[in-house]
Amino acid sequence: MPVTRSKKRSPVVAQRPSPRAGGDLASKKLVFGNREQSWLAFNRRVLDQARNAANPLLERVKFLAIVSSNLDEFFEIRIAGLMQQADSEGVGLTLDGLTSRETLRRTYKSVHELVADQSACWHQEIVPLLAATGIEFRQTTQLDANERTWVEGYFEKQVLPVLTPLAVDQMHPFPLLWNKTLNVLVSLDHPETPAQEKLMVILPVPRSLPRIVQFPARKGGPLRHLFLSEMIKFCAERLFPGYHVMDAHAFRVTRNSDLYVDEEESENLLKKIEEELRNLRRGAAVRLEIEAGVDAGLLASLCGHLAIAPENAIALQGPLNFVRLMSLYEMIDRPDLKYPPYAPVDPTAPLGQKKIFERIRERDILLHHPYESFTPVVEFVAQAARDPDVLAIKQTFYRTSGDSPVVRALIEASLAGKQVTALVELMARFDEANNIKWARELEEAGVHVVYGFVGHKTHCKCCLVVRREGDVLRRYLHLGTGNYNPKTARLYTDLSLLTCREHLAAEVAELFNTLTGLGRTAEFHHLLVAPFNLHPRIQAMIATETANALAGKPARIIAKMNKLVDPETIENLYAASQAGVKIDLIVRATCCLVPGVKGLSENIRLRNIVGRFLEHARILCVENGGQPLVYCGSADWMPRNFFRRVEVLFPIEDPGQRQRIIEELLKIELRDNEDACELRPDGTYAAPARAPGEESFRAQKYFMVAAGLPATPAMVPIAPANVSPVVTTPTATG
Repeated sequence: MPVTRSKKRSPVVAQRPSPRAGGDLASKKLVFGNREQSWLAFNRRVLDQARNAANPLLERVKFLAIVSSNLDEFFEIRIAGLMQQADSEGVGLTLDGLTSRETLRRTYKSVHELVADQSACWHQEIVPLLAATGIEFRQTTQLDANERTWVEGYFEKQVLPVLTPLAVDQMHPFPLLWNKTLNVLVSLDHPETPAQEKLMVILPVPRSLPRIVQFPARKGGPLRHLFLSEMIKFCAERLFPGYHVMDAHAFRVTRNSDLYVDEEESENLLKKIEEELRNLRRGAAVRLEIEAGVDAGLLASLCGHLAIAPENAIALQGPLNFVRLMSLYEMIDRPDLKYPPYAPVDPTAPLGQKKIFERIRERDILLHHPYESFTPVVEFVAQAARDPDVLAIKQTFYRTSGDSPVVRALIEASLAGKQVTALVELMARFDEANNIKWARELEEAGVHVVYGFVGHKTHCKCCLVVRREGDVLRRYLHLGTGNYNPKTARLYTDLSLLTCREHLAAEVAELFNTLTGLGRTAEFHHLLVAPFNLHPRIQAMIATETANALAGKPARIIAKMNKLVDPETIENLYAASQAGVKIDLIVRATCCLVPGVKGLSENIRLRNIVGRFLEHARILCVENGGQPLVYCGSADWMPRNFFRRVEVLFPIEDPGQRQRIIEELLKIELRDNEDACELRPDGTYAAPARAPGEESFRAQKYFMVAAGLPATPAMVPIAPANVSPVVTTPTATG
């Protein structure tokens, strides 16, 4: 049966207003940061963690890999989009007033500086430290006779049989090089034909080959490693008998990886996306990474074949792809060079053998991941699948793990005769293939699989369970800030709420009916839901704080998110700052708001935290005249989240849980002076200023210690004065 995204009429949603300056801002020049430079500043913060000697050595290697992984996605999506804009006529200026071409020029300059510093960190800091701990990376020029013999034997048996040299000349067209694959550019000279010099041959390297090769261990000796690309270059002449290898350089091509799917015209969205995923391998080249020292003529020829400007090629000192260093972390069993392992605590465990539904009826359950376990969320769905009193389950999926226990539970529930509905977002970037796989398996088990309405990604994190209890049908909810993925729940900081508050359940049910039904106009009074009321409600809350400040009432905004880009929201935050509202923003990555500008944003303090765990929760707290409101959910403050996605922010209604989020989460993060940096008006980050005698404090380490989890002794923070540790027992509902 074909699965399509519903061709229903679009619901009536909030329209994006034109950017405008109002009130005291009308006569002021607004200041906006550059989106690309802001993101690169964040990625430099990740690089700072690789250079931070306080982090375990192999964790520093992982941070180096994350820098490259982030850059890959940045080029595949953001730079690809900017290149298309630069080639289009009539494209307007960016938010900060630059053309697309100027933005590209500045971005490439910053990228060159970033990757140069990344390479320097590897060669000058990480490699010597690894060697000092018995983990060596060899250059082929350093190999002794025995090592050369082993390398040649390994190449002959494990590598040579799967390599296919592809000549590039009049008789051999330039080959199709897949996205982000390793290739070696070989320059050949035929001794008997001097005129035929610098012949170009390309060696595509299959992804099945390990990129880091470990030598056989020597008793009592160091662990020795060699990059596969170095081995191939060293042994390349074996592929070209009768020729002389003049030079060889590893390179990789990054291609435009954004999906272009016309949902209105696609009769079968699942099949159309599968076709587009295959096309992504042939997307336009947006980046060429190549080892430094390549002949200028060969580089120009390679760039010409790839249709990329030579000045946009990035010369690297190696290794070519730091993402592959992630395998080093996995292959080396050295706990002394890694973060201490931990098992998240389960705050529901003291409640004994009670079913999860009984626990939720007694009190809302608020979980702070990864310090508190994701197990209660998985158990919520698993028990619903097995419980004979559960009649229906409705669930959204944006990203999940490859062996998802949540999806397996839905399949079990459907096979047991329950009505199960899954809203699977097929166009979750870079997870499309995984979600297509799950969609097919769910369908085969009888699950109703739908994809929301045209033009909007379903990004909210909601699960609704309908259970018969006597003569009553009671609805239970899980609402979260993170994906239904137990693996990332151990790596990302997120919040989960398990509740059976009927007014919230009724609105979640209304949302599901809107997404699966006819797209009628939906009304939400308690939830903030994009694309319906999320944007106007957030603007209204900011306006209320502004009015309260002008009236001399308490006014305060604390907000945490991944990205802040929406121009109207930024303008309104500027207006609130001008009115005297104290605003603290914790923005992990891209931010176009410029804090600390005199006369504009001097009451706004903006920071990000980059540490062991990826900060992922989205939280909004407003003073509300002394009656604080706290919302958590899935949405960043970007036009795409407000107007082109289905998002949910849910209220934290229990007073104790609201207090916990304000005092024991947000304010703790605002005290971080180690993993946090504050954004300055010039777009750079700087460590927070410390008062005389102020001790080192890491919020993530505090949360681990407060939850009873192990942390590196030298990095254990001292509990702040007058703040209780994180309470893991949920507060009873009112």
